[in-house]
Amino acid sequence: MKILVTGAAGFIGYHLVKILVEGNHEVIGLDNINSYYSTNLKFDRLKELGIDKDSAKFFFSLNRSNLFQNFKFIRMNLEDRENLPKLFKDHKFDMVCNLAAQAGVRYSIENPETYIDSNVVGFLNILECCRNYNIKKLVYSSSSSVYGDNDKTPFEETHNTDKPISLYAACKKSNELMAHAYSHLFKFNTIGLRFFTVYGSWGRPDMAYYLFANAIVNNSPIKVYNNGDLYRDFTHIDDIVIGIKSTLLSDLSSKKLYEIYNIGNNKPVVLTKFINIIEKCLNKKSVKKMLPMQDGDVKKTCASISKINNDYNFQNNVSLEDGIKEFINWYKVYYKL
Repeated sequence: MKILVTGAAGFIGYHLVKILVEGNHEVIGLDNINSYYSTNLKFDRLKELGIDKDSAKFFFSLNRSNLFQNFKFIRMNLEDRENLPKLFKDHKFDMVCNLAAQAGVRYSIENPETYIDSNVVGFLNILECCRNYNIKKLVYSSSSSVYGDNDKTPFEETHNTDKPISLYAACKKSNELMAHAYSHLFKFNTIGLRFFTVYGSWGRPDMAYYLFANAIVNNSPIKVYNNGDLYRDFTHIDDIVIGIKSTLLSDLSSKKLYEIYNIGNNKPVVLTKFINIIEKCLNKKSVKKMLPMQDGDVKKTCASISKINNDYNFQNNVSLEDGIKEFINWYKVYYKL
């Protein structure tokens, strides 16, 4: 298969590209390498895929990996209505996995325009390119945040998602609605994946587990919101990319044109226990700063994964203890501790 992966320099995108190219698929990765968090980390991920920084930093230059002959990378914005269609026209992709998005719930409160540009306008451009260039299937990232402050657990795909409590969540919900309209009108397959608190090596520095590790290592207090009374369905990156790959490469003949799936762990953990596991892996206690609930945050997430299990035999294989250990081992190597 010839596959476009957007967000290829991001956390999930990097891991997905790696598993696809190792499976001998031809992949073009796209990313704008924005500065929401360290661009050095993004360039380092690309380096692991054989793309050096000196070539990746230029926009519109298609660069071949020096490690994988079946991988190329291009720096581009999804909002670019001139160059994105050219990419589709030139490369005739079989399918697209859209993981590019402006991330972060709290950042969306302060920078709403960025989210509309990337997560709504950018997604519309992807849909238009899929429509116009005969793409068989689009798999795209949604989020558990679409469930809002849902008090019914586990969250099921059939639950109401009409009351988002952050602009980030509203954008992700809009993506699902837009995809439904395009699937209906233009008869190509779209699959939205609602990710639940993804963690692991090469992760995002703005995520809680990464912030906790940084604070503990540097003897700084960690910010514990809602006094630690938060539950999250932490899902390891290895399980996430297996789920994405399964939906992306599956046979279309027996599937509906439009689908939504949760990808989670179905085992929510209280935040204080999560911190204890990180402390154990670092062999160091944290200093906790207890804080009230943040705007846009939810108290509990928990994914029902019966639908993706039934359709794709998806299962979680990485325990929280093993997953945090994997992340901390990577963290120590990356930061030379």
